Amino acid sequence: MRDAPNPSSMEQCDAEIPSRGRGLSYGGDGCREDRLSALPDDLLIHILLKILDAAVAARTRVLSRRWRRLWTLLPELLFPNSNPRHIRLALTAHKAPVLRKLAVTVIDPTPESVAAWLPIATRRLSGDLFLFNMARRNESEDEAGERGAFELPCFERATAIVLPCQGPLALEVSMPPAGVFAQLTALKLVCVHLHGPCRLGEVVSSPRCPSLRKLIIDNARGLLNFTIHSKSLLYIELKNLRPDDPLDLGNFTIHSESLQRMMLMSLHSLQQLTVMAPVLRVLSVSSCFGPSSNQPVASISAPQLITLQWKDVYHTSYTQLKMENLQVLGGNHFFVYGQEAHKMHNSSCVGLLRRFELIENVVLTLLYQTEITNHEYLMEDIARLPNIAVMGLYIDANRHSFGGSLFHLLSMCTGVKKLTLTLLGRTCCLAAQTACRSDCVCNEQSNWKTEELVLDRLKEVEVHDLRGTEREAAVLKRLFDWARVLETMTVSFDRSVAASKAEEFCLMLQSFSRPDVCMKGPHFA
Repeated sequence: MRDAPNPSSMEQCDAEIPSRGRGLSYGGDGCREDRLSALPDDLLIHILLKILDAAVAARTRVLSRRWRRLWTLLPELLFPNSNPRHIRLALTAHKAPVLRKLAVTVIDPTPESVAAWLPIATRRLSGDLFLFNMARRNESEDEAGERGAFELPCFERATAIVLPCQGPLALEVSMPPAGVFAQLTALKLVCVHLHGPCRLGEVVSSPRCPSLRKLIIDNARGLLNFTIHSKSLLYIELKNLRPDDPLDLGNFTIHSESLQRMMLMSLHSLQQLTVMAPVLRVLSVSSCFGPSSNQPVASISAPQLITLQWKDVYHTSYTQLKMENLQVLGGNHFFVYGQEAHKMHNSSCVGLLRRFELIENVVLTLLYQTEITNHEYLMEDIARLPNIAVMGLYIDANRHSFGGSLFHLLSMCTGVKKLTLTLLGRTCCLAAQTACRSDCVCNEQSNWKTEELVLDRLKEVEVHDLRGTEREAAVLKRLFDWARVLETMTVSFDRSVAASKAEEFCLMLQSFSRPDVCMKGPHFA
């Protein structure tokens, strides 16, 4: 962006537009002016906003006196490719009553380059800040950290702050030690390395962020012993967090009277999680507690929680869950066949299922490994299920027979009213897949083929991503035998299955079904 033009060079309208062309008219002062310039300021500003580049919009000032100040009235300034000096000049010249959006793209910024304009933005911005870092440097994380971090100033009137990064290195940033983000409702930090001494938990808590409703932190380093006390937060998402300390992230504590949804995923080697959220409705915890010399501890008090997805370590002695109104429960995947290490993994799923007596909707994932020779059948470890009305099963059979594992689960919840069965597997590999060998250990579980099972409340079944195999047909045939009051079955096929094969499979299903069962799906006649 060029500096502001010298006024003496623009005194004559004739010099600005040297020839009278189509669409030009004469103003009252005798100068030529195009019809576009005759439009109201609001409309011209709307046109300039479409340029999506403040530096380019500023160049329109050379058109005429009328255009000199228009770009300074833009309510949004976007800098996709500008150096810090130009950004500083533009913010200094900005005259709009409200700056509702400031979006800046930087490339491996130094603290000095950001400090050239960011403090000015704090005084002007009354809306959203987007600071995109396009990291390109070929250096290590330690070398990037040695360049130093820029301090994010306190934006008293900003409503949203988004700091995403694309590239191999994180954006080095530190939080302001003082000040109140009075109007901030959303904070999103992606690929950042947080530096001290001020900790992020202190900044996003209510004393300094009294209006914060949404907090997202993804792919970040530098968090340790993260603590939040908030009366305004509605949504928290923490993903892919790594400590500077190679051992663990320490303790995470979240106290919020307003929080409704929270997702925690890949918080590497978290040691302790404490949540007190009286109105929390949805909670997801996945891959947060890793192996460590110290046993991880979780204490969660969420009496209004409706949905819990717990794909992590669970032990009754170390995991305290207070959630009396839970209706939907999803656990970690369960290895149907395995060895000692798989038993340890499965114990978390088994312990979680034992924790609850009554759950309306339970979602489980059964995983068969490709090679299960000399592996033990582990389904017997699931000795009890909660009282379930709706069961969702994801099965990655990996070419093996899965009738035995399905029979085992259904035999423990004969009061189930709805069953949703989804068959997993990578579509790109399905064409090359065939059934496992006839002497495979999965065929040893054959009781499901002959034993009776009465599911006298099961009225609705959904089966997704069928491949049209003989083993699938055998399982569904038995399901018709067990579900004597079945009213509706809905089936869909994996996209790799040809329409002709799907239609043939559906005809076979209709031959198994009773006349009063409604068969649904795109391939039924």
